[in-house]
Amino acid sequence: MTLLGISVPCAYASRTQLICNPRSLGFGKVVTGQTLTLPVSVTNTGSFSVTVSSLTVTNAAFTVNDFTVPQTLTAGQSVQFSVSFSPATVGNVSGTVEFSTSIGTLNLPASGRGVNNWPLTASPAGLNFGTVAVGGSSTLPLTINNPGTTSQTVSIGKVSGTGFSVTGVTLPLILAAGQSFTFGVTFAPLSAGAFSGSILATSPSTPALIIPLSGTGATAGQLTVTPPTINFGNVTVGQSSSQGGQLTASNSSVNVSSAIMSNPMFALSGISLPVTIAVGQSINFTVTFTPTNAGTISGTLSFVSNAVNSPTVQSLTGSASVMQYSVNLRWNPSTSQVVGYNVYRSTQSGGPYAMINSVLDQNTAYTDSTVADGQTYYYATTAVNSDGQESGYSNLSQAVIP
Repeated sequence: MTLLGISVPCAYASRTQLICNPRSLGFGKVVTGQTLTLPVSVTNTGSFSVTVSSLTVTNAAFTVNDFTVPQTLTAGQSVQFSVSFSPATVGNVSGTVEFSTSIGTLNLPASGRGVNNWPLTASPAGLNFGTVAVGGSSTLPLTINNPGTTSQTVSIGKVSGTGFSVTGVTLPLILAAGQSFTFGVTFAPLSAGAFSGSILATSPSTPALIIPLSGTGATAGQLTVTPPTINFGNVTVGQSSSQGGQLTASNSSVNVSSAIMSNPMFALSGISLPVTIAVGQSINFTVTFTPTNAGTISGTLSFVSNAVNSPTVQSLTGSASVMQYSVNLRWNPSTSQVVGYNVYRSTQSGGPYAMINSVLDQNTAYTDSTVADGQTYYYATTAVNSDGQESGYSNLSQAVIP
């Protein structure tokens, strides 16, 4: 603005009635032939009206939009408009928007830089899917970037190569300046062998972007478990029995990710998962059976993998029985003429005692098979003569049952 013959830019407009917001415009880098537009406002901060009679732009690369002249701003009024930058050549560009008003000239400095076409970019620049089993698939993320200063309308015009496809993107894809978009690219080989392809991304104002794709299809692996069934036979409750097994990969390598045991009385050991088994190779493992109750016990061990026959299942079976204890008693024969002996038992030292033989025992040995786990028993014998007379108790014998 001109005050007493001095031209004042917007940066110092606070000394006058008119203030620009922002006080100067910096457009940064803009591709030649494209346009970037920034918003601006002019506010009358004074106490009386100011008329903008005309405006002048000192450089044709800058254009004022939506501001008509002449225009009067009353006290406190603001006017919204915009300024566009459209560089025609590469290099730094500067200019000034000059507003001629009833109180002088108001200047709005503007600057920017014209640059060559800013092509779309991809991250990563290419996708390698490695080896994927035939009949399976692998999906990787791909990001398209617009590093320029203007919006781009992107088309994924062509996805070439057998087994390659894109997911998660709706076309056309509009990317604002500096914006990125990530979508999925899938490789699903239908046969074994090496495959290559590409994705063609195009935009009307930028060079075409080609993203190379590659991957190898492999015959799906087969996982075999040996033996298919493990039978542990009979195991006493509370004790354990272990047997070995083996996993073998055929056709292709197999990645075994986890194992699922259906019955907690069986436990897997000797193998660390996940594990990759090379084609033609085997690894060993151990299954342990520890029954907690009597009866026939069964279960399954399922190996989860990327093999075509996943899960691979091994059947497990066994029977469990409770340990049966007995006490074998022997004693010296009586020196008197006897026809047999009786056996007495008590759970307390000194009795009372109960006879446990159903008929007179003519031997000097007896087996007590009716004992209970964790109990302590006390035994004594008596001798009986032909007249039916019974002697007193013999010396006591103690038996502790586990």
